[in-house]
Amino acid sequence: MAELVGDLRAETRALLALLPPADDDGWERPTPAEGWAVRDQVSHLAWFDDAAVLAATDPDAFAALAAGTGPGAGPDMVDDLVAESRGTPPAELLAWFGTARTRALEVFEGLDARDRVPWFGPPMSAASFVTARLMETWAHGQDVADALGVEREPTDRLRHVAMLGYRARPYSFAVRGLPVPDDPVRVELSMPGGGTWTAGPDDAHSAVRGTLLGFCLAVTQRAHLSDTGLELIGEPARAWMEIAQAFAGPPGKGRAPKQG
Repeated sequence: MAELVGDLRAETRALLALLPPADDDGWERPTPAEGWAVRDQVSHLAWFDDAAVLAATDPDAFAALAAGTGPGAGPDMVDDLVAESRGTPPAELLAWFGTARTRALEVFEGLDARDRVPWFGPPMSAASFVTARLMETWAHGQDVADALGVEREPTDRLRHVAMLGYRARPYSFAVRGLPVPDDPVRVELSMPGGGTWTAGPDDAHSAVRGTLLGFCLAVTQRAHLSDTGLELIGEPARAWMEIAQAFAGPPGKGRAPKQG
């Protein structure tokens, strides 16, 4: 947990360094997420950080929130939630995200890795719960980077996102009402800092190979599969990666392939 929270803190610093100054018009720049500007990515993270604190500290209140009967809304209303915050000045958005994330980090540090925490999808272990916040931070940070035309250097922190994406393989099928395949898939990815990150049985006949960054872009649906450079061996690997989804909630729209 200490390592996870430390990496989430580092990912948070990386996102804050990426954001435009409060008086910059970059906050209104559209991101690849349809209808969302940079400001919407930040308000989304702040709102769900507040929800994460509630889930970890008051499960009953969170259950009411998730059911749509509490002081907020469920995951089907994420677009409405960001729309509600569009009149908020960027300086206030920065302050909100800073306060919400600081509180979340404090709460996460007090969790045991095996604690069960409710969320909008299935309940998760505290370790997976914190990993999900790291994944969201990185993925929405990618949206911001794309909007601002910034090339981010990948880090080995992406191993957490990759693990979440790998473990979410059954969910990627189940959320679409598809049967979960029995055939295992091996994942072998080169890490930015050197070495190889692996998951799955080493004798699996189907595999995904490539970079840690490419895999994480695919499972967070921040790049079209054809633009990730991933090598897919066997139909089980391809069937999974075409719908891979590391995040809870309904299937995402993904990204269109790059032109040219």
